[in-house]
Amino acid sequence: MMERTFKVIAENGIHARPATNLVTQAMKFKSDVWLIANNRSVDMKSIMGVMSLGIYKAATFTIRTSGEDEQEALEAITNLLIKDNLGVIYE
Repeated sequence: MMERTFKVIAENGIHARPATNLVTQAMKFKSDVWLIANNRSVDMKSIMGVMSLGIYKAATFTIRTSGEDEQEALEAITNLLIKDNLGVIYE
Protein backbone atom coordinates (compact mmCIF):
# COMPACT_ATOMS: atom_id res chain seq x y z
CA MET A 1 0.00 0.00 0.00
CA MET A 2 1.20 3.49 -0.86
CA GLU A 3 -0.29 6.90 -0.24
CA ARG A 4 0.39 10.57 -0.82
CA THR A 5 -1.36 13.67 0.48
CA PHE A 6 -2.14 16.72 -1.65
CA LYS A 7 -3.43 20.24 -1.18
CA VAL A 8 -5.91 21.60 -3.74
CA ILE A 9 -4.64 24.68 -5.57
CA ALA A 10 -7.29 24.81 -8.31
CA GLU A 11 -9.60 27.77 -7.87
CA ASN A 12 -12.71 25.64 -8.38
CA GLY A 13 -11.48 22.60 -6.46
CA ILE A 14 -12.00 19.11 -7.84
CA HIS A 15 -15.15 19.72 -9.89
CA ALA A 16 -16.68 17.58 -12.67
CA ARG A 17 -14.04 17.83 -15.40
CA PRO A 18 -10.93 17.22 -13.26
CA ALA A 19 -12.79 14.53 -11.32
CA THR A 20 -13.53 12.75 -14.60
CA ASN A 21 -9.86 12.98 -15.62
CA LEU A 22 -8.76 11.55 -12.26
CA VAL A 23 -11.25 8.67 -12.47
CA THR A 24 -10.14 7.91 -16.04
CA GLN A 25 -6.51 7.83 -14.92
CA ALA A 26 -7.29 5.58 -11.93
CA MET A 27 -9.19 3.13 -14.14
CA LYS A 28 -6.04 2.44 -16.18
CA PHE A 29 -4.57 0.46 -13.29
CA LYS A 30 -5.33 -2.92 -11.74
CA SER A 31 -4.61 -1.67 -8.23
CA ASP A 32 -7.28 -0.39 -5.89
CA VAL A 33 -7.18 3.40 -5.77
CA TRP A 34 -8.86 5.30 -2.94
CA LEU A 35 -9.46 9.01 -2.52
CA ILE A 36 -9.66 10.09 1.12
CA ALA A 37 -11.04 13.51 2.07
CA ASN A 38 -13.42 15.05 4.60
CA ASN A 39 -13.14 11.97 6.85
CA ARG A 40 -14.45 9.75 4.04
CA SER A 41 -12.85 7.27 1.67
CA VAL A 42 -14.19 6.50 -1.81
CA ASP A 43 -13.15 4.31 -4.72
CA MET A 44 -11.34 6.65 -7.09
CA LYS A 45 -12.63 4.64 -10.03
CA SER A 46 -16.15 5.89 -9.27
CA ILE A 47 -17.08 9.36 -10.57
CA MET A 48 -20.04 9.53 -8.21
CA GLY A 49 -17.80 8.68 -5.27
CA VAL A 50 -15.21 11.31 -6.17
CA MET A 51 -17.82 13.99 -6.79
CA SER A 52 -19.60 13.20 -3.52
CA LEU A 53 -16.56 14.32 -1.50
CA GLY A 54 -16.88 18.00 -2.43
CA ILE A 55 -13.17 18.82 -2.47
CA TYR A 56 -12.64 22.58 -2.62
CA LYS A 57 -9.64 24.90 -2.95
CA ALA A 58 -7.11 24.65 -0.06
CA ALA A 59 -8.55 21.31 1.09
CA THR A 60 -6.20 18.40 1.65
CA PHE A 61 -6.85 14.88 0.42
CA THR A 62 -4.98 11.60 0.23
CA ILE A 63 -4.62 9.13 -2.62
CA ARG A 64 -4.04 5.54 -1.48
CA THR A 65 -3.11 2.74 -3.87
CA SER A 66 -2.85 -0.97 -3.20
CA GLY A 67 -2.07 -3.76 -5.64
CA GLU A 68 0.34 -5.01 -8.25
CA ASP A 69 0.84 -1.66 -9.99
CA GLU A 70 0.30 0.61 -6.96
CA GLN A 71 3.46 2.65 -7.46
CA GLU A 72 2.75 3.34 -11.13
CA ALA A 73 -0.84 4.30 -10.30
CA LEU A 74 0.20 6.73 -7.58
CA GLU A 75 2.84 8.34 -9.80
CA ALA A 76 0.45 8.71 -12.75
CA ILE A 77 -2.23 10.31 -10.59
CA THR A 78 0.36 12.59 -8.95
CA ASN A 79 1.60 13.69 -12.37
CA LEU A 80 -1.96 14.42 -13.53
CA LEU A 81 -2.75 16.49 -10.42
CA ILE A 82 0.41 18.56 -10.86
CA LYS A 83 0.17 18.87 -14.68
CA ASP A 84 -3.44 20.08 -14.52
CA ASN A 85 -2.64 22.52 -11.66
CA LEU A 86 -5.17 20.80 -9.41
CA GLY A 87 -2.98 20.08 -6.42
CA VAL A 88 0.49 20.01 -4.95
CA ILE A 89 2.11 17.40 -2.73
CA TYR A 90 1.33 18.32 0.88
CA GLU A 91 3.88 17.37 3.50
